Amino acid sequence: MPIDLKDKRKTGGTISERKSIADRKNILDRAAVTRDKVSSLSQMPLSTRNSAASNIASVRSSVNLGDYEYLKKQILGITKVDLNAYKEAQMKRRIDQLITKKGLKDYPSYINLLKTDREALEEFLNHFTINVSEFYRNPDQWEFMDKTVIPLLIQRFGKNLKIWSAACSTGDEPYSLVMALSKYIPIQQVRIYATDIDKTILAKAKRGIYDEKSLAGVPKEFRDKYFRKLTGKDMDAVEVIGESDPVAALKTAYAVSDEIKSRVTFRQANLLEAKDYPKDYHMIVCRNVLIYFTEEAKDEVFRRFHDTLLHEGILFIGSTEQITGYQDMHYGRKNSFFYERLD
Repeated sequence: MPIDLKDKRKTGGTISERKSIADRKNILDRAAVTRDKVSSLSQMPLSTRNSAASNIASVRSSVNLGDYEYLKKQILGITKVDLNAYKEAQMKRRIDQLITKKGLKDYPSYINLLKTDREALEEFLNHFTINVSEFYRNPDQWEFMDKTVIPLLIQRFGKNLKIWSAACSTGDEPYSLVMALSKYIPIQQVRIYATDIDKTILAKAKRGIYDEKSLAGVPKEFRDKYFRKLTGKDMDAVEVIGESDPVAALKTAYAVSDEIKSRVTFRQANLLEAKDYPKDYHMIVCRNVLIYFTEEAKDEVFRRFHDTLLHEGILFIGSTEQITGYQDMHYGRKNSFFYERLD
């Protein structure tokens, strides 16, 4: 059947012709976008362009640093840290970024550095651990502990409670525990065992100096009673303590009282090492750290926590975590974040 030329003009041509026009338009559009990107890059300041180029080089080099299995084996031998227990994509990216930043070309070069340079080894341990903490983090969970869990523990075990803050980071959590318990127990009776794998972080925890933002969740009664604002000469002392510490650059900082600090014992410990687990505890607090572990490693840690707890002892975990198959591990669940040992 003949095609009406007027109909053809109305529809914009035949199907083949319309497709050809659309293809050419797409090509031109992509070319225009490319020109815009090139133009935008060329107009960037030189420092910005260099930074962008450095980022691209970092991504490229992270793919070619060598055999990750070799790196994991060497790291285990040097630090006793088993990288197999951590999610590979996330951990490899963090390590590769660190190596590239140091200007090294491959994993063997980095391993040689770790074997000969103590500061580089400390930097690695600091870099691969995730230290995010604050006082009374997730207040609703602390409120449940205050109103329900602590009275329950006292009812079951009395006031001489043994509590472990595992992966305690900068000390916000164990100090929060001391304050929370002091509402029910004479503060001289409170005992908190606090551990972390990172020695540098533990040193900061022992020092007990925090910025104002970290104290946002602290109840006013405790903030007024147990924290001292540092000003003037006090701030000069902070700078002397650690000039590379971000706290040293603050205009205002707060020091937790010795009365609180004296109730916490800090130790270095690795949650992946069975020997680092204590025994016969009434409560364990381990929050927002196991999210970085593989499922197998998480299960192993939860089983070891179970063995550490006394019967009906309580495990307090973070809002990012859950115990899959907790009943098979002989836990009972009090709510989404509190579990108890059942056997």
